[in-house]
Amino acid sequence: MSIRRQSIISTGVIYTGFFIGLLNIYFFTKQGRFSEAEFGLYNAFIAIATMIMALASFAMPAFIYKFYPYYKAHVPDKKNDQLSLALLVSTIGFVLVLVAGFLFKGLVVKKYQTNAPDIITYYPLIFLLGFGLLCYTVLEAYTWQLRKSVFTNFLKEVLWRLYITVLLVLYMTGIIPDFSSFVWIFSFSFPFIALVLLLYLIGTGQIHFTFRMSKVTRRFSGSIIRLCSFVYAGSMILTISQVFDSLVIASVLDDALTQLAIYSVAQNMAAVIQVPQRGIVAASIAHLSQAWKDKNMELIRKIYQRSSINQLLFASCFYSLLILNFTDAVNTFGLKGSYLQAYYALILLGLCKIVDMGTGVNAQIIATSTWWRFEMISGIVLLAVMLPLSYILTKHYGISGAAAAQLISITIYNMVRIIFLWKKFKLFPFTLDTIWSVLLAVASYAAAHYACLHIHGIPGMFARSILFLLLFAGGAIGFRLSPDIMPVLQSLKKRFIK
Repeated sequence: MSIRRQSIISTGVIYTGFFIGLLNIYFFTKQGRFSEAEFGLYNAFIAIATMIMALASFAMPAFIYKFYPYYKAHVPDKKNDQLSLALLVSTIGFVLVLVAGFLFKGLVVKKYQTNAPDIITYYPLIFLLGFGLLCYTVLEAYTWQLRKSVFTNFLKEVLWRLYITVLLVLYMTGIIPDFSSFVWIFSFSFPFIALVLLLYLIGTGQIHFTFRMSKVTRRFSGSIIRLCSFVYAGSMILTISQVFDSLVIASVLDDALTQLAIYSVAQNMAAVIQVPQRGIVAASIAHLSQAWKDKNMELIRKIYQRSSINQLLFASCFYSLLILNFTDAVNTFGLKGSYLQAYYALILLGLCKIVDMGTGVNAQIIATSTWWRFEMISGIVLLAVMLPLSYILTKHYGISGAAAAQLISITIYNMVRIIFLWKKFKLFPFTLDTIWSVLLAVASYAAAHYACLHIHGIPGMFARSILFLLLFAGGAIGFRLSPDIMPVLQSLKKRFIK
C-alpha cells in the first residue's frame, strides 16, 4: 500500500540523515575544537527555536492536516487559500512572539545569566532560527498532504544536517574563524531549508498564493477557529513537554551547558530510535484524514495496529544496538570521556521512545478525527505530570532525573490516549505479536551481550551487532511478527533478484 512504500522510503531517507547527524555529533564531541558548553549552546538554540515555532504557529499545521481534503474537493487549486492563510497567520504569530521575546528579555537574562550566559549573548539569533523552522513546518504540513513526504524528510533530515556538517568542517579547518561566526551562519539553517521547500513547491506548480477567502474557509471558519484553538493549546503543551527537560537542565544545574551537552548526546542517540515514526506519521496523515472523511474505520484500525507493531520492532532493534555498543563507541572513537555520563540517560530516553512508538499513531488518529479536542486534554495530563516531575527529578538526580521524568510522563500520556481510542472507537494498537516482539528483543539483547561480554572496541561492536541482528531479524521474519514483513521481502526479492 502507499503508506508502506512511503514509510519505507522515508525511513531510509531519515536514517541517512541520522547517520549524517551522528557524524555531526562526533565532530562536536570528539577531542578537539568544540567545548561541551558550545555543543550545549547548539542544542539549547534548537530547543528554544522549537518553542518559538510552536508559539507562533497557532496550530496551522493541524488546520492543514484536518481541512486539506475539503479544500482539495471543493476549491480549484489556483483559488485554494489554505496555505496562504496558514502562512499569514503564522507570520502574525511570529511577530507577536518576537515582540514578547524582547519585552520580557529581562526575565530570560535573570533565568540563564548565571548557568548559561551564552544564551543571552546570542539571544536575537534564536528568533531567526525559530522563524525558519516555523515557515518550514507550515510548508511541510502542506507538502505532506500532497503526499510528497519523502522530499520533506530529505530536506529536514538530510539537507539540514549536511548544512551543519559543512559548517562544522569549515569551523574545524579555520575557514570560519570563530564560534561567534559559526553561530551566526548556523542561525540561517532552518530558513535555508524553508526557502528550498518553497522554491520546490513553486517550481513544480504545486503551490498557489491567494488571499481571497474561498467558500471552504467561509463555510468552515467557525470549525477552523475551534480546531486551531484547541489544537494550539494541545500542541503547545506537547512542544513544551519535548523541550522542557533541556530548558530545565540549562536553568537549574551547575555548569548547565556542559550538562546539557551530555544530555543532548543521549537525546540524539535516542532520536535514532524514533526515525521510523517520522516516516510512518508523514505517510499516514493524508490517509487518516481521508479515512475519517470516508468513515472507513477498518482502514484506521489497520493503520493503527500496523504502525504499532512496525514501530515497536524498529524501536526495539535500534534501542538494543545503541545500548549494546554505546560505551565502546565513546571509548573507541575518541569522544571526550565526560560523554560516558550520558549512558543512563540514554537507557531511559530510549525506553521512552519505545513506549511512544509502540503505541502507534494514536496522536494522528485523534488529531484527524472529530474528537481532536481530546488531544489538548491528553496534553494537559502530560504537562501536569511532566513539569513538576522534570523540575524535581532534574534538581535531585541531574540529567538521569530529567530522562526518568520523560519516561514516566510519556508512558502515562500514551496510556490515556490508548484508553480513549478503545472506549470511543474500539481501536486498540496491540496484538499478541506485541508481546512476542518484546520478548524476542530482550532475549536477543541478552544473548548478544553475554556472548560478547569480553570483546571490546570495533570487533566487540561488530560481533554484538551482527549476533543481535541475526537473532532479532531472524525471529521477526520466522514468526512473521508484522504483516508487512513478507510483502517487503518479496518486493526486495523482485527488485534485486532477476
